[in-house]
Amino acid sequence: MPQINPNLARTTPPPVMEARRWLDGVTFPQNRPLINVSQAAPVEPPPPALRQVMADTALSDDGAHLYGPVLGLPALRAEVAGRTAKLYRGTVRADQVAITSGCNQAFCAAMATLAAPGDEVLLPVPWYFNHKMWLDMTGVAAVPLPTNAELLPDVAEAEARITTRTRAIVLVTPNNPGGVEYPANLVAAFRNLAKTHGLALILDETYRDFDSRPAPAHDLFAQPDWDDTLIHLYSFSKAYRLTGHRVGALLASPARLAEVEKFLDTVAICPNQIAQHAALWGMRNLDQWLAGERAEILDRRAAIEEGFARLPGWRLRGAGAYFAYVEHPFDTSSDALCKRMVAEIGVLALPGTMFMPEGDASGARQIRIAFANIDRDAIAALFARLRALA
Repeated sequence: MPQINPNLARTTPPPVMEARRWLDGVTFPQNRPLINVSQAAPVEPPPPALRQVMADTALSDDGAHLYGPVLGLPALRAEVAGRTAKLYRGTVRADQVAITSGCNQAFCAAMATLAAPGDEVLLPVPWYFNHKMWLDMTGVAAVPLPTNAELLPDVAEAEARITTRTRAIVLVTPNNPGGVEYPANLVAAFRNLAKTHGLALILDETYRDFDSRPAPAHDLFAQPDWDDTLIHLYSFSKAYRLTGHRVGALLASPARLAEVEKFLDTVAICPNQIAQHAALWGMRNLDQWLAGERAEILDRRAAIEEGFARLPGWRLRGAGAYFAYVEHPFDTSSDALCKRMVAEIGVLALPGTMFMPEGDASGARQIRIAFANIDRDAIAALFARLRALA
């Protein structure tokens, strides 16, 4: 058998898929069904009106079944630019927007323009595992950036880790896996740091629609030269329940998007056209519906915070958007504990070891709980089961 690319071979298996394999051979009684808090993705389909738009597009728009523009439909690029400018009180043009096949592809495309094998990128820990996996696959070194007790990274710590090989700093806010919302002044300080050192600041705001704060969450787009430093990532998947249709956005300078176009044309040629029409219609018509979704997520976050405050031995490190990041009280590593939780209490969650560098002992104490898909009743059941965990 020909050799497997060693970078790919060294990359960890996809954590969500790995965790799903823990369910093999396990049965769950009717009175105690599985509570799955392992994945941060909507499990409900898009609202009926949006599904109707998708069906109508498939039936009546012949062009939606053909290759489209590599950087996305012009109308959607313009809508994203206008919405972003309004939300962040800045200036964004359509030629600073690319539409991608999901936000993960946006990250990969951005990194393809920035870093070559042997280069370095700063990732706060705990990190989003798919970011780390892409860097590993491409031979780019992920430099762990520690976070404090509130899971916030420190600018001075980041500057101390910058070398001649550093190409970018990556921030995710609201954070995956930690849930924390990065303060505007912290985001601005990282922008200034990146600008000073000639680096890119990649800001992934996949979960911005569920931020608990009033907009804007930062002022980066208010800077006239924002695209010299900032590369912004966004996902329509969470906002409009389009996870299976893969549509995201990347905002950067036109010069960088010319390089992004090379990557996208090679990987996917163009984003899914029906999904783009759905995202466009959603942005124009579903603000009130999305506000209701946000209110529901914030209510579930409140239930999570209330529950952990009353759960002996457990410590809530961060909560927001879709996630709670917690420390458990047991004398066992979180990877073993999460497997036990499946068998003993019917709960599937991801261990902190999946979000930390290999050998980092803190991951053994931590667990990520993706609570967006469980309502208050299921959250109450989750805490009852955690209390019963021996």
